Amino acid sequence: MVQKVKKVGERRYREHFGRYFEDFEIGDIYEHRPGRTITEADNVWFTLLTMNTHPMHFDQEYAKHSEFGRCIVCSPLTVALMVGMSVTDVSQKAIANLGWTDIRLTHPLFVGDTLYAESEVLEKRESRSRPNAGIVTVRTTGMNQHGVVVCTFNRTMLIAKRGFDVEEKANY
Repeated sequence: MVQKVKKVGERRYREHFGRYFEDFEIGDIYEHRPGRTITEADNVWFTLLTMNTHPMHFDQEYAKHSEFGRCIVCSPLTVALMVGMSVTDVSQKAIANLGWTDIRLTHPLFVGDTLYAESEVLEKRESRSRPNAGIVTVRTTGMNQHGVVVCTFNRTMLIAKRGFDVEEKANY
């Protein structure tokens, strides 16, 4: 996580997070911390919010007869948490998310599991249409507390170059 501090007044400082396009290096891996322990409320609320009616996510009696023997975390919640965990490191300075590809859910996540994530920089190039930004692609991997990979995906973002982000323009 890249954290900077900017002096904004007498004995007053504001933290700044994120990487500019220039800060990304192909092959670098950013470990996103802290992890996030999944609660039953997280899973049920997300499932209801997204109108997912599959009982594997909220009906313990149904789920106990499945191969897992219990409810599993709703997979879009896993992806959403991994994206959120990675924001400070990889997209705090993003102008836009351009897409997610190759989403793989390789192992179930259960209530009580702790999710950790890391992102590896796969590609980086100057934007052809926006001289103030570049395009960065990362592969984000989510693991449970035992180090078992539960999800992977590639994410491509349009990242501001130094001197061109909204934070600097808005004096945020």
